[in-house]
Amino acid sequence: MKDLAHTPGDTATEMLVCVTCRRKGASPDDPRRPGRVLYDRIVAEALPAGLTVTPVECLQNCSNACTVALRGGDAKWTYIFSNVDESAHAPMLAAGAAQYHAAPDGVIPWRDRPEHFKRNCLARIPPLSPNKA
Repeated sequence: MKDLAHTPGDTATEMLVCVTCRRKGASPDDPRRPGRVLYDRIVAEALPAGLTVTPVECLQNCSNACTVALRGGDAKWTYIFSNVDESAHAPMLAAGAAQYHAAPDGVIPWRDRPEHFKRNCLARIPPLSPNKA
């Protein structure tokens, strides 16, 4: 992925990946959780400068595993996405994170969002410091 242009004061973007996610009905004997597989695949992608990927123990969304969150600074919206496929979605997540990172408020225009982002946004959390109009 190409490096994104940054302006002074830009903040880093963080992708949180639940590494304890397990699919409904999955065997508890399987030591390799789908969330860990997803994390490993994401960090193997070419990621944009300014994006960190952080494994987390639980995002409390077990019935809709795998789950990923995007956040970035006090002025950006935070998004939580569910039903992520650990086998196929790492490139889409890397591309979507680059779009999120490039957006000053974290809002990717609807028509430009990855299809999975449109259909599987579990929550959108307002920025800590909303822009005043």
